[in-house]
Amino acid sequence: MHTAQSIITADGSHTLYVPHLNEHYHSTSGAIAEARHVYVETGYLFARQHFNPVSVLEVGFGTGLNCLLTMLEAEGDNLVVHYTGVELYPLDQELLEALNYPRCLAPHDASVWWNRIHREAEWNVPLSFPHGASLLKWHGDIMGFPLPEAPFHLVCFDAFAPEVQPALWTAEAFRRVADMMVKGGVLVTYSSKGAVRRAMEIAGFDVQKVPGPGKKREIVRAIKR
Repeated sequence: MHTAQSIITADGSHTLYVPHLNEHYHSTSGAIAEARHVYVETGYLFARQHFNPVSVLEVGFGTGLNCLLTMLEAEGDNLVVHYTGVELYPLDQELLEALNYPRCLAPHDASVWWNRIHREAEWNVPLSFPHGASLLKWHGDIMGFPLPEAPFHLVCFDAFAPEVQPALWTAEAFRRVADMMVKGGVLVTYSSKGAVRRAMEIAGFDVQKVPGPGKKREIVRAIKR
């Protein structure tokens, strides 16, 4: 379990900083702004044009912010999302309770979803919500995650940076993820490094660079061939 401390980012929302890794969970330029751009606007809003309901896999569940934003967006659309988050290092509940995402997302009913994600949902126990949505928080590594009964439509790849967790950004890891996805499924991530894009292409994705949030020039959206 990583020791982390909360800091305020440029849009007023928290991120977490892990000193011994020198790594942040979200962008210091704006945690909510980055997550919304990369994983909701570039990922979910794209995927929902092709799939309904949308089955989502997140690699690096972290604070649960991406899940929260996706569930809020889906609820506003009256669409069903089945969300699976994989996390090797779950955060302490006390640390999660201190994050200000529900307050930053007011007047949306973010606190209801935040409680569902972090208080009602237990690790490794599937939980169903009203209107058919569901969540599974799986404690472990993506390479050990079992192949799902139904493949995923969208993958939110939000592991720590390639310099910090290099094993998760390899062709082998992306092949494992691709094996869990439908043909035409979407993968989005904040990293657009050349080595990352090449690994995705080897694993069977068509890779596209798209505009990033704020000062970040580019991110990646990849489609499984």
